[in-house]
Amino acid sequence: MTVVINVVVSVIVIIVLQYIGMLIFALMTPYKDMEELKKGNVAVGLALGGKFISTALILGVAAYTNSSIWFMMLWFAIGYVCLIAAYWIFELLTPSFKISEQLVQGNVAVGIMLFAVYLGFSFAISSLII
Repeated sequence: MTVVINVVVSVIVIIVLQYIGMLIFALMTPYKDMEELKKGNVAVGLALGGKFISTALILGVAAYTNSSIWFMMLWFAIGYVCLIAAYWIFELLTPSFKISEQLVQGNVAVGIMLFAVYLGFSFAISSLII
């Protein structure tokens, strides 16, 4: 019975952390993700999907490598901060255009690139989680 309770609590914590991670990402963008999705903006959809998968990857590795929920939350927070930092560094390294403006304009190439950047960084960051 204790194992079932631990799994249920862990799943609830994972869902809450994933939601908080996506909420923080939504607050970082100057546009409304869901409004852009309703318009059929594929570029924003790709970027949002990359955010979700990357956040889930870091969270999954943090959960897999830590038996304590507290350590899982700590390592997720560290990994998530690194992911946000990676986004801002990427933004600084592309001074010729603003990523968020390109996404709102529906530039699918930028959406795919940002999806790949999120995914690549999340794989690299996850390898640092102990």
